[in-house]
Amino acid sequence: MRDRIIRGVAGTMVLTGLLLGYFVNEYWYILTAFVGINLFQSSLSKWCLLEDILKKNGIEN
Repeated sequence: MRDRIIRGVAGTMVLTGLLLGYFVNEYWYILTAFVGINLFQSSLSKWCLLEDILKKNGIEN
């Protein structure tokens, strides 16, 4: 369950950044880049802040 939540949040943030960048201001693309960098970082380090937050709130796999 935790993995699905993490993927859902990441996907939502990417799509939100793209839509806001297209319709509002191009600086919103920074949000999309930030999410991508965090996904890459978590693949290398095997650490994700959102996963720690979900664990502390009792969300299990």
